[in-house]
Amino acid sequence: MVMDLQTANRLLDDLAEELEIPDSRYEAAVRSYNSVGNWLRRSASVFAKTHVDVYSQGSFRLGTAIRPVTDEEDYDLDIVCEIFYDKELVTQEWLHRQLGEEMSAYAEAYSMTAPEHSNRVWTLHYADGAQFHMDVLPSVPDGRRTQVMPVSGYQTSDGTSVAITDQNHPNFGVRSRDWPVSNPKGYADWFASRMRVARQRRLASLRERASVNVDQIPDYKVKTPLQSAVQILKRHRDMRFKDSPELRPRSIIITTLAAHAYQQEPTISEALVSILRRMDQYIETNGDQSRIPNPTNDRENFADAWSTNKELKDAFYDWLDTARLDFKAAAQELDPVRFTDILAPRMGRRLVEASTARSRLLLEAQRNSFRPVGPSLVARATAALVQLFDAPHRKPVRWATPPGGSTGWVAISSATCHPKGFRPFRFRSDGPPLPKRASLIFEADTDVAPPYRVYWQIVNTGQQARDARGLRGGFEEVSVVRGHLKREESTRYTGSHSIQCFIVKNDYCVARSEPFVVNID
Repeated sequence: MVMDLQTANRLLDDLAEELEIPDSRYEAAVRSYNSVGNWLRRSASVFAKTHVDVYSQGSFRLGTAIRPVTDEEDYDLDIVCEIFYDKELVTQEWLHRQLGEEMSAYAEAYSMTAPEHSNRVWTLHYADGAQFHMDVLPSVPDGRRTQVMPVSGYQTSDGTSVAITDQNHPNFGVRSRDWPVSNPKGYADWFASRMRVARQRRLASLRERASVNVDQIPDYKVKTPLQSAVQILKRHRDMRFKDSPELRPRSIIITTLAAHAYQQEPTISEALVSILRRMDQYIETNGDQSRIPNPTNDRENFADAWSTNKELKDAFYDWLDTARLDFKAAAQELDPVRFTDILAPRMGRRLVEASTARSRLLLEAQRNSFRPVGPSLVARATAALVQLFDAPHRKPVRWATPPGGSTGWVAISSATCHPKGFRPFRFRSDGPPLPKRASLIFEADTDVAPPYRVYWQIVNTGQQARDARGLRGGFEEVSVVRGHLKREESTRYTGSHSIQCFIVKNDYCVARSEPFVVNID
């Protein structure tokens, strides 16, 4: 059975609503980049005698910005300072330095810390209460010819492309026609073109229900299923790679592939299904090489780093597989509490619980349509088990449950620790910490009749496992010797860890043990 479609749509709508940034943040962002623009246009500015255009790019411009994972994190506002010089008359280095000096003067005038600079941008850090920082990109008009991109069929004009500064570019310090190129306005126009029908549908709905002129509604308040789906996928990505941010797939990759895959679906749930099913079809492959072309600049490959770092490519496909499994399982879950348990590891428990709370009245009214499944695992778990259950690297179960529920049982019946130089001893789940450098033997019993396949899932936590890239979380198959279910591990990393046994038969998960928690000093 599948969750009632209306309920699924409502739960995902509320999840997207919880991810939305407050109106005050959008308004503060507009005020901030307008303030920078006014500063660069003032009479004392080094750019006072030329035209300056300052505008947002990235998620704020696309309407896909999301709340930070924690209250301590900043919103990231990206802006472009397009300064109307001929790129052949100035160098990237000069422009980058001059804008940096203006940003330093701006920061001093507004009692901000000195800006930081990177290869391409200058970063302004606002006061703690503002909770955002601004990446300021220096640029000049590029003036490229109008062209049609072969992948998207989208036409870009020479009025939107800009040449940008990059300290790693070979021509950074010399005058040259050859500058790095970007087109944030063109990309935003392309992204809008991918949801034009859905946006018109949304505006028509607002026009019917609103007492105000829809033309007076800010763009960021007219949200389409594509934008909401991208927000959900970005949060899923952020949580999945919380412990390994260096492997996190780029937002521009997720956004571009999602926009290609979107087919104007009218609801977030339908959009998510369509996007997750189809988005990897828009990755061009040639042997080991992958290309995700910028829809407005075919020379730019958003996946260029994959060719030099295979881990980034593997991380993307691992994330996509995990997202498909998570949202498929959530859509098939009848109980909203279990819905929360499924999405909590890679969306954040607090976020998912807040979104389901929004639908509480609806869910109460439909309670009779849900089968009773018992209390949430987390509701009856220890603190250590909750941490392990919500670990973002714990892979979701990819096998379906047989119709009517599990048909057997499996339990970890014994766990023995073998310390070096000492006698072995039995230990219990979530018991006292075990010593380092000991071997562990787990044995399980099951009533499932053979033949079947046995998988063990080990989930590690803690800084030592994180530093050693030993968090694990996947499913490891072992051979069954004369019906004996056995697993050997070791006490390598300090922290709390779990082991769980799964019995798979005819591609169904027919039994799974309770997680067994192992604490290590």
